[in-house]
Amino acid sequence: MLTIWGRLNSHNVKKVVWLAEELRLNYQRHDVGCAFGMDDAYSAKNPNALIPTIEDGDVVLWESNAILRFLAARHGGDALWPADPVQRALADRWMDWQFGYAEAQRPAFHGLVRRSPEQRDPAAIEQATVTCNRMMKVLDAALSLQPWLSGAEFGLGDIPMGVYAHTFFALGLAREPLPHASSWYERLKTRPGFAANVMIPLT
Repeated sequence: MLTIWGRLNSHNVKKVVWLAEELRLNYQRHDVGCAFGMDDAYSAKNPNALIPTIEDGDVVLWESNAILRFLAARHGGDALWPADPVQRALADRWMDWQFGYAEAQRPAFHGLVRRSPEQRDPAAIEQATVTCNRMMKVLDAALSLQPWLSGAEFGLGDIPMGVYAHTFFALGLAREPLPHASSWYERLKTRPGFAANVMIPLT
C-alpha cells in the first residue's frame, strides 16, 4: 500500500493525493507539517523537513513532482506517462513551469488566506495578481490549441498546474479573460479526485 505523509491543505500534497486517486491506488495519508509537526521518524525519511513524502513498497521519495513522475511511471502506464519522449516532454514541461507560477502566486495566497487583514501587504498582493494573470494568459494560449496541458487527453502535465489553478480561481483575484483556462478548469472539476482533494477550503 502507498503511504503519503503531508497535510492536505498543502498544494504539493494535493498533487500527490489527486494522482493516487486517478491511479486508483490504495493509500494511507498521515497529517504532517505545520500544526501537525514532524517527528524524528519523518525527518529520517525526508531530511529537508518538507512535505510530501511517500513510501511505495521499497521506495521512499520526496519532492512532489518527482513523486508524480514516479507514481505515473510505476502505476499509470502509457496514459499518464507516455513512452514517446516527445509526447512526455511536451506535458512534462508544465510540471516545471508550475514552480515559477507557484512563486508568483505565493504572496497573494499568503496575504489573502494565511494573514489577517491588518497584516496584509496590498502592494504585494496586487503585484502577484498582475504576474499571475500574465502567466495564466500563457497557459490560456496553450489551452487554445489543445484541451489539456498534456495534449489531447488528461495526463500528468495537468496535475501540478491544476492544483494551482484552483487556488487562482478560488482566491477571487481580479483576472483578465481566460476562456480556455476557465474551460479546462471546469473539466478538471468533474474529476472525482480533483473535486475531493483539491477543491477544499483554502487554509
